[in-house]
Amino acid sequence: MSMFDDREKGFEAKYKNDQETRFRITARLNKLLGLWVADQLGKSGAEADAYAREVVESDFEKPGDDDVIVKVLKDLQGKGIDFDMDTIRKKLVRFGEEARAQIEAEKQA
Repeated sequence: MSMFDDREKGFEAKYKNDQETRFRITARLNKLLGLWVADQLGKSGAEADAYAREVVESDFEKPGDDDVIVKVLKDLQGKGIDFDMDTIRKKLVRFGEEARAQIEAEKQA
């Protein structure tokens, strides 16, 4: 039975690692989106970092990306900056790829 127990523990460890990696990628993607939106809003430095944290935290409200999209669209439109959901979704895809590459590079280092 030991071989099966070892195998099960290995699968559990891999699953845990995969989940942690997915969480880190999502958080990084939301941070990158937040920094981009902050730039659109004319924020920089500590103010941009604080806004990016708000975007990351907004993702904990509901599963999926909709809570983040709604937040940034509301913030942009509140400043008279016209973006639509499709544009934000495209940015999410691009930043998702960038976030994955960054996290994978960090794992290699």
